[in-house]
Formats: sequence, C-alpha cells, structure tokens
Amino acid sequence: MGRDAANCVGPAAGPQSQLVQNIILAWLAGSRIFELKTVQIMDELDIPRPCIDARTVGYNVEWSQELKLEQSLTEYVGAWLALHILRELDPAGRKEVVENDPFIFDMSVGYDLKGITNDRVTRWIESMRNAGPLIDSLRPQLDGDLKQWRDIEVPNCISSTITLSTFHGCPPDEIERIGEYVLKDLDMDLIVKLNPTLLGYEEVRDLVQGTLGYTHIHPVKEAFEEDLQWNEALPLIQRLHALAKQRGRRFGIKLTNTLVVDNKDEFFSDERMYMSGQPLHVIAMNLLWKLRQEQDTVGDWLPVSFSAGIDRINYSSAVALGLTPITTCTDLLRPGGYGRLSSYLSNLERAMKKVGATDIPSYIQKASGNDGNTPAQASLLNTRKYVEQLAQDPRYHSAKNAKPPK
Repeated sequence: MGRDAANCVGPAAGPQSQLVQNIILAWLAGSRIFELKTVQIMDELDIPRPCIDARTVGYNVEWSQELKLEQSLTEYVGAWLALHILRELDPAGRKEVVENDPFIFDMSVGYDLKGITNDRVTRWIESMRNAGPLIDSLRPQLDGDLKQWRDIEVPNCISSTITLSTFHGCPPDEIERIGEYVLKDLDMDLIVKLNPTLLGYEEVRDLVQGTLGYTHIHPVKEAFEEDLQWNEALPLIQRLHALAKQRGRRFGIKLTNTLVVDNKDEFFSDERMYMSGQPLHVIAMNLLWKLRQEQDTVGDWLPVSFSAGIDRINYSSAVALGLTPITTCTDLLRPGGYGRLSSYLSNLERAMKKVGATDIPSYIQKASGNDGNTPAQASLLNTRKYVEQLAQDPRYHSAKNAKPPK
C-alpha cells in the first residue's frame, strides 16, 4: 500500500499481536509487517476460556481485542516506540544489509458500520494516525539504560491503512458504506478482508471433507448463505477500487477470514467455532485463483494480502504468487512461537538462490520458469500451478494433521 518494509512476513491480526512484548518478540524473530489485533467498539467481551485450540488445525471462539480500546492504543503506541529504539540498537546488524530496516504497522478494525463510526473508535483511529502526544507521554518511562533514547525521533503516524474485518453475514451494502467511510471521511487506505465462504458452500465442503479428508469438520451452510456472495463481491471490489483511485488512496483485499464450522468437539462450549490452519490455506488459495481469473475485476493487478495457514514451508511459495504482506497466526501459536518465523525467511532465501533471484520481483518471474514474464504475469501463472498441486499435497490432508505437531 505504498509503504516499505524490509520483508513481507509477520504476525496476522490475532492474539500474538496485541501486546508490546508480542510485537517486540515478533520483530526480533524477523517480522517487519505487523497486523495489529482487530479492535472494535465492544471492548468488554466475556471471552470463554479456553478460546483457542491449535493442537492440530486451528480453531477459535474469540473475537477481537481482549483489552479496552484505550489499553490497545497504549500497547500499539508503546510497541511503535520500542521498535524504533530496537532498530537503532540493531542487535542483529541488519542495518548493514537493509537500509533503515523499515517496518509497518497495520490497523485492523471491525465489525460493522455503527461500531466503526462510533466516536470512540474514530478517536482511536485518529490517535493511531497522529500518535505524537501519546508517544511523548511514554518517553519519561524510558529509564535506566533506555533513558538515552527519550528524545529518539519517532514518526507520529503509526498507520494510515485500515484492514476492514466484518461480521459473518454483514450485508454487502454495509461493507461498501464502511469502505466509503474509510476512504472518504477518514481519508485512509483500505483493505477489505474477505471470508472463505465466498468460494461457495459446495466447493468448500468438497475440499474440506472430500479432497482433504476432514470428515469431522462441518462448514456451516447458513454462514455461506448470509455472507457476501460472489456476484456481489466483484462489483463491490470494482466500486471501492474506483473510489480509492478517485480519492488518491489505495485499495486492496485480504484473504481470508476464518471459516465458521460446527463445534462437534468438547474443547469449546460454543455451538460454533472458527477454523484456520492447513485446510483454510487450501480454501483461501482456491479463492485467490478464482479471483485472479477475473482479470477485469481483480486479476493480477489488485493488491492481495494473505493470511491463511501460512507456515515456514509454504511461505516462499506464497511470496512467488505476488502476495504481500503474507502474515501468519495459527503457526505462531504452536511450540516455538515467534521463533518459528526465522525459518520462513531462511527458506525464502534458499528458494531465491535456487532460481538465481536477488529480489522479490525477479523471484516471482524466475519461479514461473520464464524470465520473459512480467511479475504480474508470473504471479498469475504461479498461482495456477500452485493451486493445481496444492490439494494433492499430503501436508494439508486430515491424516497428516490428526496429531499435535512436535
């Protein structure tokens, strides 16, 4: 969205990106993209415990931030200040390799028009865009060895992009009105997170239960009927993209939200839960390919952010598809936590060396097998090839994910 980051990996909006220490650990592990946990007006939620099950594939019954809006703001601003100090300290010597070692924070806001236009949420967004006063209020807390950094120069604007996360079942006209509010009233860039239900009930059910063998996972048919439909999504994307262009802002989409499934287990008390992890990766990639075949609407030119079952093995393949940023959630909730991120980057480095690429655009081209392709053409070709072989990859099948990872 017009901002630079030293790489395109990091935590997706989730439980691992809501506290200062979370974000610091992710940065130390190599992240340079940080999708901050989604905030909303309902910030006094009674969240059941446990609310996350990442033993095999991922499930959760949580919603958004577990903190008050004001507390979330303090955490995000504190992390912003901390990372600027860490970048100057440069513990890994990265500034010799990457000029300025830039990183990006992205806001994620939900879930409906009434909540997002609420005065408290609007003030929260404005405080993220102009955080100078709050940054200055935190400087006196830098004590001891950190006292020397009290006057460090830190940009006041933490983020100028909103990733819109909507309720399952949010009407398309409401999604569009929220998008218009972000682009026009707030004058900010917009990313709309799409739901996996957009692929259609039959196709998702057949992928999950048939192709991948997760016969115990039951997608909720009503969610598919209530969510944004394919014939509504394409013109919606076109209109918001046109509005963004008219306003001098940027627009993109994110794949995907979690999938609503029936709770047939006893781990959670809720009747329904939200699935992520390996099967969601296959669903989201199939949705990506379906969207990219719509050349007049989405094609290979619309920015696509991706977070669905990303791990150290498939990260480099996702980069070759021209996706950015590429973030992860479920994988970071498994043993090793943030430490798992370092192998994402080392595996990407090996993949780039294997094809003789020195930057991401050339990697996308060379991964297609034809240097004559433009990066956009290559990303389209790479997407088709990746999706064609994905469903046959045993890593994503139920048999390989029946036991918790070591």
